[in-house]
Amino acid sequence: MQPKQIVQQWVDAFNQGDADKIAEFYSENAVNHQVANQPVVGKAAIKQMFSNEFSNAEMVCIVENIFQDGEWAILEWKDPIGLRGCGFFQFENGLIVLQRGYWDKLSFLKAHKLPIPSE
Repeated sequence: MQPKQIVQQWVDAFNQGDADKIAEFYSENAVNHQVANQPVVGKAAIKQMFSNEFSNAEMVCIVENIFQDGEWAILEWKDPIGLRGCGFFQFENGLIVLQRGYWDKLSFLKAHKLPIPSE
């Protein structure tokens, strides 16, 4: 299966809010770096991250574009409340080894009425 197709399946699992299903897309030592946060390393930690996020906010990913370049897929997305972002997924042997996401964390926290951390 091509990276572009795998990302579409990842989006389907994301929209189901299923952390177990999402975790299956990652290699054991994968890194998920949502650049507004610290990198999360390892399949188990990534699963826990998604589990926490799904319990904090109802999130929906609407695909605008999925591009593929070799072992990379790029997801451009929006959600029903107007947030937008993009994600870069690197694959090895059909599994995500690196994911990097770009989105506006402050807008996300405000839109979902979540606490804004003080720094």
